[in-house]
Amino acid sequence: MASEDEAVQEVYHPKDAVGKAIEATLILGAAGLTVSAIQNTLTKQNVSGWGVFTRTGGTIGMFAAAGCAHGFTNAAAANLREKDDSWNPAIGGFFSGAILGMRFRTFPSVLGFGAALAVVQGVFDYTGGKFSGYDKDPNVDEYERKENLRKSRRRPIQETLEQLGEGRGIYGPGYRERRADRIKENYGIDVPRT
Repeated sequence: MASEDEAVQEVYHPKDAVGKAIEATLILGAAGLTVSAIQNTLTKQNVSGWGVFTRTGGTIGMFAAAGCAHGFTNAAAANLREKDDSWNPAIGGFFSGAILGMRFRTFPSVLGFGAALAVVQGVFDYTGGKFSGYDKDPNVDEYERKENLRKSRRRPIQETLEQLGEGRGIYGPGYRERRADRIKENYGIDVPRT
């Protein structure tokens, strides 16, 4: 008899490898164009605007090829393995890193760039795939979550006054009387105590 876990397994939906490759090629090609433009502006010789394509255009091609390799390999690995986990970006990262390593024309650089990008991509996906970390609980409203945080971390006014002192918008009970006494004592002016 099959267990409940096997019955509730997620169904894998195949990914469009060619579509992902085209999308990644366009995105990283645009990034390569930006890097190429930066390289072109930093040259010592005065080159024309076409130098982005003629002089440093290889950068655009390398970035576009790396994007194509990553997009296609990531989707193809997911389709072949029929799993959507962190190994797919790692495999895609290895191939795109290997293409970037070809720029240096040595086999160790190909393996090194591939391994480095595979680790970075795999770990990034494994840890949630976001720079902010894992998503918060989607069932809890963000406003309610922040209100609960505010309520659970509020301090009594007396504790705040002891640490900060009065002033700066924080006044304890009897502040007007104490202020009037201080002004009378220091300056000799009577202040109404209302």
